[in-house]
Amino acid sequence: MSRPSTPLLDRVRTPADLRNFSTEQLKQIAAELRAETIDAVSTTGGHLGASLGVVELTLAIHAVFDTPSDRLLWDVGHQAYPHKILTGRRDRIRTLRQPGGLSGFTRRSESEYDPFGAAHSSTSISAGLGMAVARDLQGDARNVVAVIGDGAMSAGMAYEAMNNAGAMKSRLIVVLNDNDMSIAPPVGALSSYLSRLISSRPFLSIRDVMARLAKRFPAPLARAAERADEYARGLLTGGTLFEELGFYYVGPIDGHDLDALMPVLRNLRDAEKGQPVLLHVVTKKGKGYAPAEAAADKYHGVQKFNVITGEQQKAPPGPPAYTKVFAQSLMAEAKADDRIVAITAAMPSGTGLDLFGKAYPDRTFDVGIAEQHAVTFAAGMATEGMKPFVVIYSTFLQRAYDQVMHDVALQNLPVRFAMDRAGLVGADGATHAGSFDIAYLGCLPNMVLMAPADEVELVHMTATAAAYDDGPIAFRYPRGEGTGLALPERGEILPIGKGRVLRQGSAVALLSYGTRLAECMKAAEELASRGLSCTVADARFAKPLDTELVERLAREHSVLITVEEGSVGGFGSLVAQHLAWKGLLDGGLRFRPMTLPDRYIDHNAPRKQYDEAELNAPHIIAAALSALGGAASATSAPARA
Repeated sequence: MSRPSTPLLDRVRTPADLRNFSTEQLKQIAAELRAETIDAVSTTGGHLGASLGVVELTLAIHAVFDTPSDRLLWDVGHQAYPHKILTGRRDRIRTLRQPGGLSGFTRRSESEYDPFGAAHSSTSISAGLGMAVARDLQGDARNVVAVIGDGAMSAGMAYEAMNNAGAMKSRLIVVLNDNDMSIAPPVGALSSYLSRLISSRPFLSIRDVMARLAKRFPAPLARAAERADEYARGLLTGGTLFEELGFYYVGPIDGHDLDALMPVLRNLRDAEKGQPVLLHVVTKKGKGYAPAEAAADKYHGVQKFNVITGEQQKAPPGPPAYTKVFAQSLMAEAKADDRIVAITAAMPSGTGLDLFGKAYPDRTFDVGIAEQHAVTFAAGMATEGMKPFVVIYSTFLQRAYDQVMHDVALQNLPVRFAMDRAGLVGADGATHAGSFDIAYLGCLPNMVLMAPADEVELVHMTATAAAYDDGPIAFRYPRGEGTGLALPERGEILPIGKGRVLRQGSAVALLSYGTRLAECMKAAEELASRGLSCTVADARFAKPLDTELVERLAREHSVLITVEEGSVGGFGSLVAQHLAWKGLLDGGLRFRPMTLPDRYIDHNAPRKQYDEAELNAPHIIAAALSALGGAASATSAPARA
């Protein structure tokens, strides 16, 4: 299929080129930019809907402001595909999320036009305020523009930042991209006119003069005048909340109408320094591409797709994904126990809770992008005898760490944490990898940690978590499909803190935590073919550790290797600490913990990511041979006393 015709867009090498075009020409560039974005994402997959919604906004900001000298932040960064095309990366846009290609989010190391990386949400106002204050301290005059949207305003961090920015009075422009009409009333010609009026210099100057005059009135009259101004503007625009936080509110305006956007942005650019400003624009997710407009959720993140039909490529039928297995397992438990509830933070489809929600709508809670609230909300439910499952990606649970520690673990409340996307996650890269949860939860007293080796074990661990009432319990599982095992209708309750041995040997012991177990089994087969007798065990639990199993493996083998899909400081460290205190590292046991490397791993196919991390079967074999001093140690090594 040929690429779209883009004669005007072809003339844009940097954002500065946009300033040579008329508004009418920019409208044509918007159409071409939208077509280019659709075509590029159709070949790579990625976040389509949000990017299509900000095409005109992206053009307008770059045409009005002097980027990169003026700082432009995107929040969340998956809205930034058109921004990447306009900022010198068009020739690489079809490498998006591919090995060695462009990131799916903004990234400082990728371009000077990306002043701040944003793959988790709701950070732009805080970072923008930091940039603005630094600018003021350095005596510079650049603008700082933070575009926040696609749900990012549902997080408390955004309001914390606005509260601080309003108090500091530093010059900052926040553009609220409202793409679901969750805040805005209907917009039209009157709203656009009012926005141009109240963002203009004369209006701003008159308002300032009146404010200074009001200070000369007696106090009651001054307060009355101030309240009347706020009331009138709030009545007309709906911006009372933002005004109360100290922002000068402008909007709402149509984010797809360049005739409305351009003059307002110029007014804000040229306004006198003073309080921060919030420009409220209303956009449509998926704008300009009918399939994405019709199904915003389906086209939020897409696989490769046919531009004409909108049909996304589907992988060949295979085993169900871990996410779906978990959702179905939780539904089975909820059917048997009406105290079970499920909580997610704006990721119902990503975590499988859309399925759970259809079955149990009154017991499903999506709290928005508010992980901290989700955890403490669950803690409150647990105090009243409910059985809350907090279902969050491992990488996003990091954002609620204090609540996990202080509100759940310290009080020993039975909150269940189901951590999706554990380990490496493919095209989303390092920002979304679930690398650290074993380490950051493993150090908390009262916490029980589990990791299933396959989808059947996930069913059992869901049942185990549902039955566990003695404190917090967490389990992690990866992105992608299971191994194809037949699933039970309902899981078995596992004995807490007990692992299992799947293969018995005598020379090398492989102790797996999580879904690297299949790679351990492959490694054991190869080692056996070389004459090395190998034990393979599935730890199942990192806390409480199966100390009996660990000690037996250490005493009966010359080499003990732990394998996990987590960072340094996780399961292997817990095993090492126990062995050290038992004196089992003093007599020559060759202990090798295999973890994710102490660095971030970029986006790639998961198999290649695990090759890079050296956690596949060949690397396990190499570790075993190295520990034994090479292949010369091939026969059964003597057992340890």
